[in-house]
Amino acid sequence: MFITFEGIEGSGKSTALTLLSQELSRRGYDLVLTREPGGCGLGRAIRPILLDARTRGLHSRAELYLFLADRAQHVGEIVRPALEAGQIVLCDRYTDSTLAYQGYGRGLDPEKLRHINRMATGGLQPDLTLLLDLPVSLGLERAGLRNQREGTVLSEGRFDAESLDFHERVRQGYLQLAAEEPKRFAIIDATQPPEDVELQCLSAVEDFLARNGCILEP
Repeated sequence: MFITFEGIEGSGKSTALTLLSQELSRRGYDLVLTREPGGCGLGRAIRPILLDARTRGLHSRAELYLFLADRAQHVGEIVRPALEAGQIVLCDRYTDSTLAYQGYGRGLDPEKLRHINRMATGGLQPDLTLLLDLPVSLGLERAGLRNQREGTVLSEGRFDAESLDFHERVRQGYLQLAAEEPKRFAIIDATQPPEDVELQCLSAVEDFLARNGCILEP
């Protein structure tokens, strides 16, 4: 099973992924936790270029292809082998981030983005996508506090520094994607405390499995 976590900056994806993974591990499931960019060796080299606030003059198409290079390697090296081994993969960002950020945010053609996403991934789609949604102002506030706390204002702050309009376009893009694929997406209210967000994520996993004739082990 392939589960992705999506959302705007500061939506709490990483925290939700960690909490859900702890609960699934407690229930005996074999998990792989990963992220984009940076889930493989190539991605760890690319991540600073994409996320460092000191990166200047990066063209939107160059940005796109750096993300795609990471994704192609990540899928081939990490995600597919784990799925083929019967593991559950939890991934912080995947193809929907490209559609939301480079499509709705940057204004690149969504259909072309879907095509090159398929090329990069070999057509691998998530089984379930948990979209952590919250107002842009709250997300950016949380992201700023997190980066200050972790000392990553510069090293991880490039997208945080984009305009409010950019982040609003990204959020609305995510909501549009969820509306187009309601069976794959579960919208999670990310304004809630982390433990409540975790319960929503767990419930979404249970609902997905129930729709497919399975149950989540207690």
